Formats: sequence, C-alpha cells, structure tokens
Amino acid sequence: MKKTIIARTLLGLLSGGVLLSALPLSVAVAAGPLLEANIIEAETKVIEANSADLRAKDADLASVSFGKWLPELVEQFNRLPEVQSQLVRQQQAELAIQAADRAVYNPELGLNYQNADTDSYSVGLSQTLDWGDKRGVATRRAQLEAQMLLADIGLERGQMFAERLLALAEQAQASKALTFADQQLRFTKAQLNIAEQRLAAGDLSDVELQLMQLELASNSADYALAEQAALVADGKVIELLGNDQFAFSEFIGSIEGVFTQFSKASGTESRLPALTLAYQQVLLARANAMQVKADTAADPTISVAAEKEGTDNKLGIGVSVPLQVRNNYSELQAIAEKDTAIAEQQYLARERVLTAKQKQVEHALPRLLARYQDWRELVQISGAKAAKSLSQQWQAGDISTSDYLQSRRQLAASYLVGLNLETAIYQTWLTWMGESGQLMPFVEQIVSSPSAFKQANAAPSITPNAAAGTANE
Repeated sequence: MKKTIIARTLLGLLSGGVLLSALPLSVAVAAGPLLEANIIEAETKVIEANSADLRAKDADLASVSFGKWLPELVEQFNRLPEVQSQLVRQQQAELAIQAADRAVYNPELGLNYQNADTDSYSVGLSQTLDWGDKRGVATRRAQLEAQMLLADIGLERGQMFAERLLALAEQAQASKALTFADQQLRFTKAQLNIAEQRLAAGDLSDVELQLMQLELASNSADYALAEQAALVADGKVIELLGNDQFAFSEFIGSIEGVFTQFSKASGTESRLPALTLAYQQVLLARANAMQVKADTAADPTISVAAEKEGTDNKLGIGVSVPLQVRNNYSELQAIAEKDTAIAEQQYLARERVLTAKQKQVEHALPRLLARYQDWRELVQISGAKAAKSLSQQWQAGDISTSDYLQSRRQLAASYLVGLNLETAIYQTWLTWMGESGQLMPFVEQIVSSPSAFKQANAAPSITPNAAAGTANE
C-alpha cells in the first residue's frame, strides 16, 4: 500500500499537479500491483514528454533574435528625460563651435573734441589683429570638446542602457525564481495532503509528517523571499524605465557569439570607444596648451585717425604692439604643457585599466558560459534521470522520506545555481560592454539590421517549468 500511494502521488504531480487522492484508499489498496505498474509506465512517458517539450522550447528560444524586442526598448529608452537632456547637450556643443569660429576682436571707434583757442575734432578707428591665431585655436578646441562630448554621451548612454538591460534580465531571473518557488510550494502542499492520508492509514509516522510540515514551512519562506526579490526587481525596472511591462526576451544564448565577434573586432584595445574618449582628452590638453600660447601672444593693433584743427586737416596711422617685458607668460605655458603630460599619463592609466578588464572578461566569461552549458546538460538530462531513479527507489521503499526530501532540495538548489550563473553572465557581459563603450554600437547595428543577429544556434536559457519538473519528480 505504501508503494501504491507514493506511485499514485508521483503520477498525479508529473501529469500536471492533479492528485489522484480523490480515489478511496480502499480502491488504491485493491488496485495494488497493477496500478503501480501502470503508474511507473506512465511516469516514464511523462518524463520523456517533458524532455521532448524541453527540446521544443530550445528550438523556439533559439530562433528568437534581438531585433524582435530591442527596437521597442530603444525607443522607450530614447524618450527618457536623461537621454533627452543629452540631446540638448549635443546642441550646446554645436553652438559652441559656431561661437568659437567668430572674430576675436571687434574694431573700435573713437571720437574726440577739444575746445581751445582753436577747436579740434578727431575721429579714429582701430583694429587689433589676431596675430596669435586665437580664433583658429578656439575653433579647434571647441571641435575637440564637441567630439569629447559626443563620445562621452555615447559612453554614458551605453552604461545607462546596460544598466537597464541588466535590470530587465534580473527581473526575468527573479520572475523565474518566483515561479519555481511557487511550484515547489504547491508540490509540497500536495505531498503534505498525501502524508496526512498515510498517517491516517497508519503507513506514516508522526515524525515523517512533521518533516513534511517543516518542508512546507521552508518552501513558504522561500516563496516569500522570492516574491520580495521579484518586487525589488520590478521596482528597479520601473525606476529606470518608467514601467515594468516590456516584451523582453532573454539573450544569454547569443552572448558567446557576440562576445567572440567583438573580441575579434577590437583586436587592439585602442579601438575601444572608451579609450577613444580618453585619447580625445589628451588632444584637448594639447589644444589648451596652444590656446594659452595664443592668448598670451602679443597681438598688434592698427589704428587710423582723422583730425581737424582749425583749418588744418590731419590724417594719422598708428601701430601698437604689447611689449611682454615684465611678464612673458612662460609659466602659464609651462603649466599647460604639464597638463598635457598629465592627460597622457591618465590615458595610459585608463588604457591599463580597460585592458585589464578586457582580459578579465575574456578569461571569466568563456568559463561562465562553459559552466552554464555543463549545468544545463546535467539538470535537463542527467538531473531528469536522477530524479526518475530517486522516485523509483522511493516507490520501492529503498530510501526514506527524509532522504527523498533532501534529494529534492539538492535538485532545487541546482536550479537556483543555474539562475545565479545566468545572472553572473549577464552582469559580466553587460557591465563590460557598457564600460568599454561597445554596447550602443552593437545595439544600433541590431536595430538597423535585426536579421543579421538571429540566434540560429543559440543555447536557450533555463525555464522554471522545466527545472521545477525535474526537481519535483
């Protein structure tokens, strides 16, 4: 009778969670060996069906491309106030270039009248010449600042978009964890009902029933924590994107191919957009040094004056040049040159940091992806076989209820480990793509040509139903 009740419970759970406990216990006892044999055969078919369903889900997920959901997310992202303010900053940079490309000095008009025995009138016009090319240097500096601003906006946009993509990925992980916790909770409730029936039939001890009750309490606590984590993830998405309803599809299967593609494309670290920004700061420091030299240059002034004194008419032409005798501004020029040296060293430091991070990602990400692939194979193939074997042993009475519950906890823990692996992969890849400045070019390429990034051979992410079915068998 013990084997019959256990087998009946497993069949009900594996075939959709409907318990056969509605049958009278006497009928179950009478059905005995025949029912047990039928249940084992049905359980085998259910496990095979679950495996086929997993393969079908794999094929469906493999055909998902970034282009199906990414354009909508980019459109929503571009409407954010933070992004709109970046567009205004870009317009400011363009106006700064126009303002710099104007004449430095305006002409000066002078009028003079002297009331004496002989009245005199004079009018003069003077113009300072831009001998040190202040205008050209200022224009070059404004152009560099505009380029830096555009690069900075691109890098900032990439980091912002990476943060939002990571929030969506973490929301998906939290949702899967919540679904899994809910399935675990419902399964344990069903087991507790069977345990109470077996206790009433004298086939279960009070200690084993208490183990079931403790398992239910533990699953209830896990569900509460998973729900809290899901709410936090939803709140973060709302905070960053304005709402939490997006047609987001996980893309963990594409990360390996995309990472390999970008690693080859960025064969030299200097091509990274983040390093381009750092090098532009060096160019700006050099432009600042040139501007200091231009600003301290001795610009001559040419003047023309006409004077009438009594009946005499006079015309005068003058040239004045500042004499840099008391101060030749050499110290200011030396300071500007030191600023250039500092910018060059900062560029080298930035290059070293980015190179180290790139090597770290190139070392860590393939390992994470390999461990994730190993985990998928173990959970979806070996894990299913192990769960079936444990079920058969439990049906045969070869293992105790406590050992069986412990095995279920281990299988459930392995599923959560898979979620942690997925999160680690997303964090590693998105953080690097955002910091290096490669994310937005990648996104723009997908949006402009989505068909080029279909995940034909992508490894799909795990689904809570599949893993929960494996853990609950």
